[in-house]
Amino acid sequence: MESIKDKKMKKLLIKYEVKDVKIKKDMKVSALLNSMEKIGGFSGQHMVEGTKILKEMINDSNSFNFLSFPADIIATGTRGVISSLVKYFDAIITTGGTLDHDIARSFGGKYSIGRFEADDSKLHELGIYRLGNVFIENKEYGQKVENAFGAIMKDIYSKENSKIEYSPSELAYEFGKRINDHDSILRQAYLHKVPIFNPGILDGAFGTQLAIFSQDHKFKLDLIKDELMLSNIAFDNKKTGALMIGGGISKHHVIWWNQFKGGLDYAVYITTATQFDGSLSGARLTEAVSWGKVKEKAKYVTIDGDATIILPVMSAAANLV
Repeated sequence: MESIKDKKMKKLLIKYEVKDVKIKKDMKVSALLNSMEKIGGFSGQHMVEGTKILKEMINDSNSFNFLSFPADIIATGTRGVISSLVKYFDAIITTGGTLDHDIARSFGGKYSIGRFEADDSKLHELGIYRLGNVFIENKEYGQKVENAFGAIMKDIYSKENSKIEYSPSELAYEFGKRINDHDSILRQAYLHKVPIFNPGILDGAFGTQLAIFSQDHKFKLDLIKDELMLSNIAFDNKKTGALMIGGGISKHHVIWWNQFKGGLDYAVYITTATQFDGSLSGARLTEAVSWGKVKEKAKYVTIDGDATIILPVMSAAANLV
């Protein structure tokens, strides 16, 4: 015989009935997501929850909000979605390659639609890089970054030659100031005064150019300055939130510094990684709760799926334009 406690628990557990989604002609994305409120559909349900949390987080004027993502999706058209999201956040944390792809594409780099099942030996012979199912001709990547880097750094030094030490966020700001591309993440961050923290800035073409530049110029890169800024953000803000796309160093930097304030209050994480290899990318946000990186009573969700599909849908549904 069921106890009163078990009856109450059972009633709570089966409170919401799965509802069929009805697709209508010329349906808006927001209407579609509203109709998915009780889809009960695996990642679909998590995407609905994530959109709600994202909207609440952005509308919470007391919350300092982070946006984090790795470089790979900046090689795709999702770059345009992310650049449109910049203005809704207070800080960005990303990886070194983001600067590479953002700069290359801002200066005319042509990235082409390819396929995963390509002959990589043949691509190498033809001088084409493969990033997943994106093809990039050699000259459209490294050479574009090198040329843009040289021109911009020359301009920085000609106008501000008294300053020889920069943090990654300061460098990102200076590059954003000099990029004339509305779809550029660096440009949007500059326009909206959103700092870009890049703890892995040396890992990529931009970092290599920095190393080469430093050989012939009095230039120093101050990584610690940005870490201290993140520390100040953590201790100065009682409430914080984050939209984290993919894992790695960008995700970890968000949750790591937020543990010092007792954890994130809002957290939405999109990932394709599995948790069963023990990786940070695969770790669900519930694992971060055990570290105090996400609060026990935080509003959070992990969405399993490809961000190039999920992020545009969530952004459109939340009317983040």
